[in-house]
Amino acid sequence: MLNYLLVPFVGLPHFGFLRLFQWITFRAAGAAVTALLLTFVVGPGIMRRLRRMRLHQVIREGTPDAHQQKGRTPTMGGLIILGATLISTLLWAKLDNRYVLLAMVSMAWMGAIGFWDDYLKLKQKLAGKKNTGLVEKYKLAGQVTLGFALGYYLWKHPLSSLPGASTTLPFYKYILIVPLSAGLGWVYVLFVTFVMTGTSNAVNVTDGLDGLAAGLTAIAALTFAFYAYVVGRVDASQYLYVYYLRGAGELTVFCTAVLGACIGFLWYNTHPAEVFMGDTGSLALGGALASVAILLKSEFLLVLVGAVFVAEMVSVILQRFVFKYRKRRYGIEYAREHRVFRRAPLHHHFEVKGWDEAQVVVRFWIIGVLFAFIALSTLKLR
Repeated sequence: MLNYLLVPFVGLPHFGFLRLFQWITFRAAGAAVTALLLTFVVGPGIMRRLRRMRLHQVIREGTPDAHQQKGRTPTMGGLIILGATLISTLLWAKLDNRYVLLAMVSMAWMGAIGFWDDYLKLKQKLAGKKNTGLVEKYKLAGQVTLGFALGYYLWKHPLSSLPGASTTLPFYKYILIVPLSAGLGWVYVLFVTFVMTGTSNAVNVTDGLDGLAAGLTAIAALTFAFYAYVVGRVDASQYLYVYYLRGAGELTVFCTAVLGACIGFLWYNTHPAEVFMGDTGSLALGGALASVAILLKSEFLLVLVGAVFVAEMVSVILQRFVFKYRKRRYGIEYAREHRVFRRAPLHHHFEVKGWDEAQVVVRFWIIGVLFAFIALSTLKLR
């Protein structure tokens, strides 16, 4: 928005500096700083409101006993992240760019699903009922609907000269995976739906320790910001042997807005947390990361960038599958004594092993940084 308002004054005397708003790097930095400052401005007010409404965290079943005291900590702080990201993007990004608009819509849609889920959980808690939140099938239906709609739109309305129903592979130069025929475009749509649903749920599962999900998302957002800038420039994409996506560079602004919002939220969310993001924040962040990866045709790169998220989700799936198998074959007592992990998701496994919560968080951040470097190295290794 600021680009449209200020750039027309470039030709006037003493206003030449406004041409800075034409540069993605300047606007990306501005988006990050704006989002960070917005969390400081609106964060305290939202937290006070949440406390007055007694919107406290609902502790998940199976969480270690040390977390029970967190039931008095307000949740739905994801509203801070969501608001800071979207407002900052509206200010600094070019709003006629379809990449940015689709990413914003995806984040807002997932945030709305998470908000409704959080609201129902808290309403049920106050009523003395079981905290089930939004019925799982309805929650999944909302995620699948977004993934399906995004995949179908990209298939029928490509954003670049590349086929809409296509993706790329990391480490390989100019390898484009497309359906064998136009009629198999639905395979791509289902693939996008899987990526969107899986990523949003993976971030949601990871949000179990103070600062864990926000810190890992900040790392992933910074990684994708760099990647978006590269594929959005003709010279950089040619030099690094990646496909050029005209207009994709504008996603750099959106990614840095997510980065700034997550860093600002960590001010309140680091151990001991003053507020939790809840499903409002975790689903929104998952939707943001998934949409960026899909729009940049780098869904497989997301496995590296979000390696910790993937590990957390796999730990839950593996734990449940093995437990049900052993329960059916050997009985429930045997299944309980022979779990794959002491507790799932994975971060709780290390807590039970004796790691302090802050240790788990920081060490997972370090792993996230390591895999971010590996993901970025794929650009040069092509």
